[in-house]
Parts: sequence; structure tokens; C-alpha cells
Amino acid sequence: MRRLATSDPGFEAAFRALLDLARDTTARVDAAVAEIIAAVRAGGDAALLDLTARFDGAAPADAAGLRVTEAEIAAATAGIAPDLLAALDLAATRIERFHAAQMPRDLTMPDPAGLTLGMRWTALDAVGLYVPGGKAAYPSSVLMNALPARVAGVARIAICVPAPGGQLNPLVLAAARRAGVDEIYRIGGAQAVAALAFGTASIAPVDRIVGPGNAYVAEAKRQVFGQVGIDSIAGPSEVVVLADAANDPRHVAMDLLAQAEHDESAQSILITDDPGFADAVARAVEAALCDLPRRAIAGESWRRNGAVILVRDWAEAVALTNRLAPEHLQIMLPDPAAVFGQVRHAGAAFLGRWCPEALGDYVAGPNHVLPTGRTARFASGLSVFDFLKRTTWVEASEAGLAAIGPVAVALAGAEGLDAHGRSVALRLPGAPP
Repeated sequence: MRRLATSDPGFEAAFRALLDLARDTTARVDAAVAEIIAAVRAGGDAALLDLTARFDGAAPADAAGLRVTEAEIAAATAGIAPDLLAALDLAATRIERFHAAQMPRDLTMPDPAGLTLGMRWTALDAVGLYVPGGKAAYPSSVLMNALPARVAGVARIAICVPAPGGQLNPLVLAAARRAGVDEIYRIGGAQAVAALAFGTASIAPVDRIVGPGNAYVAEAKRQVFGQVGIDSIAGPSEVVVLADAANDPRHVAMDLLAQAEHDESAQSILITDDPGFADAVARAVEAALCDLPRRAIAGESWRRNGAVILVRDWAEAVALTNRLAPEHLQIMLPDPAAVFGQVRHAGAAFLGRWCPEALGDYVAGPNHVLPTGRTARFASGLSVFDFLKRTTWVEASEAGLAAIGPVAVALAGAEGLDAHGRSVALRLPGAPP
């Protein structure tokens, strides 16, 4: 891992190199994804079956088998330990409650000119959720994607999840059931995105696709944008931890590794003001890697992308954090709220030494689908707003038109749009018959 200090003469160049680090080292897949999308558009269900067999190692006998049956969902749920189902339910309840509190109100505003202006929120008709199923299974992603859509009022929610070797994770199916989703397809990769975007004989198209995936999924979402909406192009996971020497180095080490174990391209950064504490955390990371089941992935991530940054004060730490614009930010300081008040760019923040980021991944309530790759400078995490759209409306009386119509006529004339101006002028008092 890199070690930087703001007091070093070469710090700025080293920090810029950290910002510019190309963490997504996957070869370009745009051409391959374009071929997959074209195949699905041309071949429909037959192409889906062929691609599923090729990439997942197994495929149903026919298109009807692409959809997971209610009996399969029920059987999967029945086989899960009651305490795990209870945990899933508690997480879902907390996620639902937080997202329900986000729901906006319609706006109606009479104005002095005599018009009434408004804005109405409506849910999307149909959304597609992509749930990863490669290096790990993510029932938590089902809840985080499906529940905001359900709370927003989306009528149809379809899930695509890869089934390597024909196998589906039972807890993923149980999470879908808890979220009220029964339209589930055993399809992964770019072909799943193509099916959701353009539809096939057995899968109706949707209006928006959300959810993380590998490089093929990300590129497919990029290519179908415009045909459908998307949430974002998700990159490798990342965390920045601000911590002083009053913390337990083991706690901080595990917080860093919690992101590193996602994949080799993930990034974990510690910012501290104490050199001895930095050394202690680095040693704790190496010790924890010894018995971590995903130590190969986490170790590679830490060595390739991890960093420890020594600062002279916490004002420097905040400034660096805003430049990093991390997906996750942990503030493990005596007054975390005060420090957080100075942070402008972070996907989600976790305040205090008793609030590890992993709590937010599962059960805290806010969404764990967050902007990566410094896009927190301009983007936000998934919410009910991703499943709603706004429609503004105007109602004008004859008097209201008379009050502001001449301005519209003048501006239309200045722009050379005569039909615009005449459509208003013909309605004004004194207009020729």
C-alpha cells in the first residue's frame, strides 16, 4: 500500500497519482458487449439461452425456464434458517422505513399573475434490477434496489441474476420475496441488460435498469442508456477512514479490509494525524489477512490500491476527502458531526467509532448503492427519486394569459419563432378575429 504525508515535498504529485490510479484494470469490453446486445435484439430468447449456456455453464431447456417459478422461490425460502430470515426481515423493515421518509410531496403554487403552477411526482411503470452473482451473492443488493422501487410505487419490478452452473443463491430469492418481487430471471451479464432494455418474447422491456455488476454489465448499461434510464456506471468499491490514535487499530484495519475484500480493484484509504497509529493499523491489516477467507482478494486490493495518508491537522484531512469524493466515508473522531459538516463530497458517511460502514451495507437503512470513482462530486446514492419522475404543470385563466402573454410574444419574436408568438397573441385581448 502507498504511504503519503502532507508534510512531504512531493505529496501533491503523489496524491494526484493516487487520484488518477486506474483501478478498473479490466480490458475494454465495449465491442464484445455490443455484439451481445445485438445478438439479443436479433435472436431474443434463443440468444439468451445460448449466451446463458456459454457464460454461466448451464441454461434452461427452453425460454420458459428462464423465469424462476414461485415454487422455486418458496422452496428456497423454506430452506433458510429462521434467524437468517428474521435478519433479512429486520434489514428490509429498516430500509423501507428510511426510504418511505424520502417520498416527496406534489407542489401546487398560485402566483400573483393569476396562474397556478405545479409539479407532480409519478412512479416509473417498470424497472429492472441487476443482482450480481459472480464472486459473491448479494441478497442485500436485492433489498437495496427493490425496496426503494416498491416504496416509490413502481408497478412492475423484474430481477435478473446470474445462475452459475444453474444454481441460484436461496437467500437472494428470499430477499426478492421479502421485497415483494416475484418476476425473477436466471440471466446475467450484458445479455440480461439487453433483455431488460429491449425485451424478448418472454421478457417485457423496462423503463430503467439499476444495480451493480461486472465490467460487462457496466458497459451494457452504458450502451443501452437512452433506450432506458440507468442509475449509474458502478465502479470498484472504496472507503476513506478518518481516524485518530484513540481508536483500536484492529477496528480500523477491519473497516479497511471490509472494502478490500469486495474485489482486487477496491480501494481503502486511512487518513490519520498520528504516524504510530498508522503503523499499528498497517500491522493490524497484515495480521487480519492471515485468517480472512477472502485474503487473496483483500490482500491484492490493499497492496495495489490501499493507502495511508498522514496529515498535520483535520482541516487537511477534510480537504483531501473532498478531493477523493469517496463512496464511503468513516469519521472516527471525537466530534464526527463537526468534521462531517465540512465534507462536501461523499456518497455516504458513517459517524463515530461505533458505526462501521458495514452496518450501512446491510441494516442501517440508507441505501448502499452509492457513487464510486469520485462521482460523489456530482452524484448521489440510490433512493426513491431514482424510481420517480417529475411532471410540471401550468393552468392559466384568461386574465393570467393577458398578464404575462405579451412577454412571451416579445421573447418569441426575439428568437424568430413566429408560430410561438402567434399562438399566444391570438388569445390576448384585442386580438384580430
